[in-house]
Amino acid sequence: MVTKHQQILDYIRSLPLGAQISVRKIARVLHVSEGTAYRAIKDAEREGFVSTLDRIGTVRVERKEKAQIERLTFAEVVRIVEGTVLGGREGLHKSLGRLVIGAMKTESISRYLNPGSLMIVGNREQVQRMSLKSGAAVLITGGFTASPMVERLANEYQLPLISCSYDTFTTATLINRALYDQMIKKDILYVEDVVQEQSLSTLTPVDTVRDYYHLVEATGHSRVPVVDRNGRLVGIISPRDVAEAESSAPIARFMTRHPVTVTPKTTIASASHRMAFEGIEMMPVVRDRNLVGVLTRQDVIRALQIMSRQPQVAETVEDLVVRDFASVESGDGQVLLRGQVTPQMTTSGGTLASGPLTTIIQEAARVCLRRVRHADMVVENMTLYMLRPVPVDSTIDARAKVLDYGRRYAKVEVVIEDEADAFAKALLTAQWIER
Repeated sequence: MVTKHQQILDYIRSLPLGAQISVRKIARVLHVSEGTAYRAIKDAEREGFVSTLDRIGTVRVERKEKAQIERLTFAEVVRIVEGTVLGGREGLHKSLGRLVIGAMKTESISRYLNPGSLMIVGNREQVQRMSLKSGAAVLITGGFTASPMVERLANEYQLPLISCSYDTFTTATLINRALYDQMIKKDILYVEDVVQEQSLSTLTPVDTVRDYYHLVEATGHSRVPVVDRNGRLVGIISPRDVAEAESSAPIARFMTRHPVTVTPKTTIASASHRMAFEGIEMMPVVRDRNLVGVLTRQDVIRALQIMSRQPQVAETVEDLVVRDFASVESGDGQVLLRGQVTPQMTTSGGTLASGPLTTIIQEAARVCLRRVRHADMVVENMTLYMLRPVPVDSTIDARAKVLDYGRRYAKVEVVIEDEADAFAKALLTAQWIER
């Protein structure tokens, strides 16, 4: 049975790119309440095939695939630069291929223009017309507007004509920052990247323990999701739950209700940490309470292996903090990371901030544990003692030592010091995550 929510999502997907979407229109066409229509539109926006922008409204856009996530749509450019659309609204769903800044002579501009480009220019009407005729959208900086002729060309070629109040340098910086962020996201794996279309083996609450054992024998999976007649997850059944149950008893009496779940938009790193904390081998994947797949520990291990092989195309805050810290031989069997406290790592008072400090401590612990076992780790808790502040430009050492470790847990001591004295001490308890 298809729910009203799913019917609305299917309807939105069937709309042409660039189509205007409104709560009232969907409620009227599909005979649903405005509240139901609103929730479905928000879900569609989270899934990436609808975009809502100020002064433009909600429009159907092209959903980005993982390989093209480093590209922005022109609708997103409008949001980033807080711009106004002067013409060519039908082309807002198109993707931005490259940036071109119109700072050269007019006769030299044509060689840089191609379809999918965005020309960033001031009030140079001839350049604006050339760009639109070459298939490039136009972003006018400095708060200038366009002539009626340029607006007519933008509507004719269905290419966005945008105006913003920022200067050219600031505008290009804002868009480049957004592209940089998108490139970081490209390296992040989500559950939906790992859990594709699956043939799910499920049970219902009225099925018996005997049915469960038959399904386990047929599939080889010991943990089985339990769903109602509408496909909504209501529980999980495992061998431990039915260890002493009669074979004719319904599994509704023994299943674990409200199990730990993830959504398709959950990151693999978050899912792996949750699996380690809960000590489980499989988690159901749900969307709007409906079961859409299952994520196993084998899926997580395979995804972590893929992530470890990916080239780094952009730096996160963690990368910026630890990139200048190098491992140094200490001679006593301990791990020693040495580096300098840069201005970007400090507070307004010029001392090492708590965020970069904990990042350095965790990196030292990770390197230390890697020497004990080739596995990743997730920090379960950390006790930090601040002895004195770390000033900017100081060269510090992060000295890590394994105090104890077992099959699942490890304890590490980390000391932040320089040649004269210690600044901080930390005790970490971590769990292993096998790759």
